[in-house]
Amino acid sequence: MYIYVKRIMDVAVMILSVPIWVPLMAVLAVLVKTTSKGAVFFTQKRIGRNGNFFTIYKFRSMYTDAPKDVPTHLLENPQAHITPIGRFLRKSSLDELPQVFNILKGDISLVGPRPALWNQDDLIAEREKYGANSIPVGLTGLAQVRGRDELPIETKAAYDGEYAQKMGFLFDIRILFRTAICAFSASGVKEGGPTK
Repeated sequence: MYIYVKRIMDVAVMILSVPIWVPLMAVLAVLVKTTSKGAVFFTQKRIGRNGNFFTIYKFRSMYTDAPKDVPTHLLENPQAHITPIGRFLRKSSLDELPQVFNILKGDISLVGPRPALWNQDDLIAEREKYGANSIPVGLTGLAQVRGRDELPIETKAAYDGEYAQKMGFLFDIRILFRTAICAFSASGVKEGGPTK
C-alpha cells in the first residue's frame, strides 16, 4: 500500500536532507529568538489521520499576546500580530520547517492535506465528504499549490479529496516540485484571507 511507501520516503528524505535543514533551522531559530520576546517554537494541537490529535511545531511568527487557536484569516488585524521576521517566515513558508520533527515522528507526511486545527469543524466536515480524513496529513498538499490562503474551505477540501483519489509517488513528486516554486514566489500567501 502506498501509505507505507510514503512513510519510507518521508524518513529517507528527512535523513538525506539533514545537512540542509539543520543549519537553516539553527540560523532561523537565532533570528526568531533575538528579534522578539518569546519562545523560538510555536506549538499547536492539530488533527491528523483518522481524527488523531498531535502537536504541530512551527517557528513562532507572532507576538506572544496573539490570540491562541484562531486561524490567521479570522483575526481582525492579522498583520498587527505578526513579527517582522514572522512576515518573512510565513511568506517563504519557512515557519513550517520545524515540522521535519513531525515527519520524523510520523505525525505527518511530506505530502497530504494540511492538518486542521483541533477546532476547525467546518474543514474536517468538508473533508469527510471526500474521504480526505483517512489519509496522512502533510507538510504540503494539492490545495497549497493551487491557491493556499486564497481558497475557501469548500475548495480546499475538494482538492484534498482529489489528492486522496490520486495519491501516488509521481503525484507527490509533482506537488513537492510545485511547492518549491510557490515557496520561492510566496504564491497564495494572503494573511487575513477567505473566512470560509
